[in-house]
Amino acid sequence: MVKEIIQKNKKLSATIKDYSIITFGLLVFAMGWLLFLIPAEITGGGISGVAAVVFFATKIPVSATFFAINVILVLVAIKILGASFGVKTIYSIVVLTLFFAFFQNILKEPIVDDNFLSAVLGGMSGGIGLGIVFSRGGSTGGTDIFAMIINKYRNISPGRIILYCDVIIIASSYFVFQSPEKLVYGYVSMWVVSYSLDAFLSGANRSAQMFIFSKKHKEVADIITETGRGATVMDGTGWYSQENIKIVMTVMRKRETSAVFRQIKEIDPDVFISMGSVMGVYGEGFDKLRM
Repeated sequence: MVKEIIQKNKKLSATIKDYSIITFGLLVFAMGWLLFLIPAEITGGGISGVAAVVFFATKIPVSATFFAINVILVLVAIKILGASFGVKTIYSIVVLTLFFAFFQNILKEPIVDDNFLSAVLGGMSGGIGLGIVFSRGGSTGGTDIFAMIINKYRNISPGRIILYCDVIIIASSYFVFQSPEKLVYGYVSMWVVSYSLDAFLSGANRSAQMFIFSKKHKEVADIITETGRGATVMDGTGWYSQENIKIVMTVMRKRETSAVFRQIKEIDPDVFISMGSVMGVYGEGFDKLRM
């Protein structure tokens, strides 16, 4: 009974932490739009971009358009896909709508005079905000839901669908402003969002996979395990030399590799190491696999 209560409390605490971090990420994302992009009349991607274009053309609040389109998408997705996109997506849509509604009436004047700087700062804020949301298993809905719906009927990757949507959304701003300059700034913002998102999600947690070919494989494996990382020793045959050799395979954070390199080089100057970046590492000692 006591264990069950403890487990429930831990689960509740983890849930509260996740939603708190998602809320903060949504705030950072909204500030990118409301502090930089909208005051400078720059359009980005996603349903936020659609809402911004509608606002520039009709002065309908961003929150109203953003919420209306997402409600339609959610209802269609429930009918076609079921509620597979999760509660966190619906939560993010509601919270982001509230942030847009509350802060757009307060933040009206641009805080920087340079449009290019506004595009970069708005993109950075948007990308970091999305990174925070995604890191906790959340989603802002919008074109993500649209991509899932299309992907069910057509063999097109969701990432490509989202890219096409963003390109079309930003291009539509030309009909409002008749300005190639604004169009370019929109695409700059889209690129910065993508770069910032990738940089945030990998960042300090970027990992490397190493294959180490050494006659002193036992010492090498010991060095790696002393750092707290695991190592797997495999049998191999060098086809050029026709000699049997042991291969040590390990995965660790990139920031940890320099110290390991130095120690391995000291015990085996003739060591051969192949190292490559990996997109994600999930399991003990690394990231949790979030569904």
